[in-house]
Amino acid sequence: MCEWFSFAFSNETPERSPDMSLARPARAAALPLALMAAVALAAASLTAPARAADEVNVYSYRQPFLIDPIFAAFERETGIEVNVVFAPKGLVERLKQEGANSPADLIFTVDIGRLSDAKAAGVTQAIDDATLSANIPAQYRDPQGHWFGLTTRARVIYASRDRVAPGEIASYEALADPEWRGRICTRSGSHAYQIGLTAAMIAHHGQEGARAWLEGVKANLARKPQGNDRAQVKAISEGQCDLSLGNNYYYGKMLLDEEQRPWAEAVRIVFPDQGGIGTHVNISGMALTTAAPNRDNAVMLMRFLASDLAQQMYAEQNFEYPVNPDVPWSGLVRSWGTFAADDLPLERIAQNRAAAIRLVNEVDYDG
Repeated sequence: MCEWFSFAFSNETPERSPDMSLARPARAAALPLALMAAVALAAASLTAPARAADEVNVYSYRQPFLIDPIFAAFERETGIEVNVVFAPKGLVERLKQEGANSPADLIFTVDIGRLSDAKAAGVTQAIDDATLSANIPAQYRDPQGHWFGLTTRARVIYASRDRVAPGEIASYEALADPEWRGRICTRSGSHAYQIGLTAAMIAHHGQEGARAWLEGVKANLARKPQGNDRAQVKAISEGQCDLSLGNNYYYGKMLLDEEQRPWAEAVRIVFPDQGGIGTHVNISGMALTTAAPNRDNAVMLMRFLASDLAQQMYAEQNFEYPVNPDVPWSGLVRSWGTFAADDLPLERIAQNRAAAIRLVNEVDYDG
């Protein structure tokens, strides 16, 4: 077994120093009671428990607190040890350098662009598995079987409860209207979440239409793009701006955080374009690496992550939307309302990412 390091970098929470010891990442022990009960039933969907020495190795862009409890549940059910390398970037490059000698079995990431990049780099292999096909709808799977979505997240508008009336903003396009001059906050336009939305705008409106939109949003910014999604909601609560863009699940995270709850209570969620193209969605997902020295164990983990139990854990703990349509949303997420999602194929978003990055640079969005 190789030496594994747990990198606890995060774009959404304060950074901690890397843990350079050889200890495996600490697992979150507490789970909702309903999920604890469900764990006892999950083994029926898996093969017989593996030997205690068995392992599976994961390279992950996903933050530790989001996935450690799910890995812990898999370990309890199978006896297979999950070793994880967490890093904010560079994992695909690392896989390319390691080649056939890579110890990694799976790569975890957010954003269709990163999954598509991994496939294009030749560091993933196709898998045709009946369980994955049954639990994950085709729209959230690579047609060739190189990557599989696990959750979806909506890119919503956060609107001030005090300064923006219900229905006053209803679309992404409206963010470029002059009435919002000096009233919008966003993170960097070059961040993957923003690039994904800009890529979708290119698909729907063409490059020139997307350029005009991006220039309009830039003209309406209250400050230079900075911080993460939560920082924009904080800015709204402090009166620096009235609107922001962010992923839906941060609303739940903020509501459960004593310090950040006032930020969340200062805004309402708006699902854009409900009368048109629908709200932009992206995915978190997984891919089997080309090397995969523990392939059988990795496939077991993939099946587990697509199971009702793991999908329910994502829904209840992370406030994401399960890709498995048979798994209900969390009660808190349901309270925000249902929405029509943009049905633009995820591959179209991935194909437009390079053009989106060029547009962001050409309009000097972050300048």
